[in-house]
Amino acid sequence: MFQKSIKHAKAIIKGNSNYPNINGIITFKETKDGVLLTTKIKGLPQSKSTCMGRFFGFHIHSGNSCTGNKEDEFANSGVHYNPNDCPHPFHVGDLPPLMENNGLSYMVVLINKFKIKDIIGKVIIIHDMPDDFTSQPSGNSGKKIACGKIEQS
Repeated sequence: MFQKSIKHAKAIIKGNSNYPNINGIITFKETKDGVLLTTKIKGLPQSKSTCMGRFFGFHIHSGNSCTGNKEDEFANSGVHYNPNDCPHPFHVGDLPPLMENNGLSYMVVLINKFKIKDIIGKVIIIHDMPDDFTSQPSGNSGKKIACGKIEQS
């Protein structure tokens, strides 16, 4: 049977218990050139230095839940979404880092690594450290501080 193409999705982001003020929305819009991902986040931890903001790792994970355990509140998010078994940073789920600006982050990026139908039900994670784009298997981006499930909209 013909499956209808999914053109829009979203993820509502919520911080873990250490970062309860993190919240926002990520929208996905399929275009002829790829998926336009728009990120609007507030409540991010801020840098105390006047010379630099913070960067945060940002990835689509293969799991389907923003649940976990005492050690990792988002343990059920799984690993980076990587259906082609590529090395990091070439996972389908590897995204550009978020840059903090007075606790806020707004980013728009065009990505042609996936279609929206491929990521529905997966989760998107914000990590407390920037991705180093080198370390295997996932860029040494630290603890998961916020999560949202990707759903059709």
